[in-house]
Amino acid sequence: MKRVETKLSVNLNKVALLRNQRHVGYPDPIEAGRTVLRAGAHGLTVHPRPDERHIRKSDVMNIAAMIRDEGWAARGVEFNVEGNPFDDFLAIINKVRPDQATLVPDSPDAATSDSGWDVFGEADRLKQTIATLKGLGCRVALFMDATDDPAPAMRKAAALGADRVELYTGPYADAFGTANEAALLARYARSAQAALDAGMLINAGHDLTTENLPNLIRALPRLDEVSIGHAFTADALWMGFDATVKAYLTALQFKGDQKTAAA
Repeated sequence: MKRVETKLSVNLNKVALLRNQRHVGYPDPIEAGRTVLRAGAHGLTVHPRPDERHIRKSDVMNIAAMIRDEGWAARGVEFNVEGNPFDDFLAIINKVRPDQATLVPDSPDAATSDSGWDVFGEADRLKQTIATLKGLGCRVALFMDATDDPAPAMRKAAALGADRVELYTGPYADAFGTANEAALLARYARSAQAALDAGMLINAGHDLTTENLPNLIRALPRLDEVSIGHAFTADALWMGFDATVKAYLTALQFKGDQKTAAA
């Protein structure tokens, strides 16, 4: 089986959060995005929220323009915009047409994303939204929990039109280094396999670090992309952006083969 490269998409939210603490305009998330791309990151992620407490609508537009106008898109760099598909989110997507829209069921006042979609209870809304986004040329990923019986939900996500799932890795990160780690990794492996069997590809994100990434990659049958922001930004305070990108790319180097899929 052919090895699949796991791509690194750097989430710029925490850079914008620090910028917003003052009115001086720095650190600039656009310049941060440019820096991590020069260092070898494969893409950029943002998660704009209605209150603009970190990434602002103007940031999304400016980052999209930077990727396009500076030739990054021609080099394969992708732009991923995450969010709950309220009207303001869909309006942003309509303007910037990112490569990937990742749908996340977080409430506007949530500190961070902390659970995946109920694809059965939200089926009508998700089906319509996914069709709209794909009509705009976006690949669509659904933020999903890893479960002990993942097949029904993964089949439903695929039936709704999702191209990928993003596995919510907070529970794995909490279990890393504990007696529960092996059980959590087995759950994530089952969930990833169920998604692959349904014809989707696999993203992952939340609380991933250079320490816990290698075990996750070894456990999964395939991992196409990770989006990392909080730990990445924290590491960059000590290491700098360039060294941090390289550290995460090293952590993503899977030793072995992963399954291919048609999706």
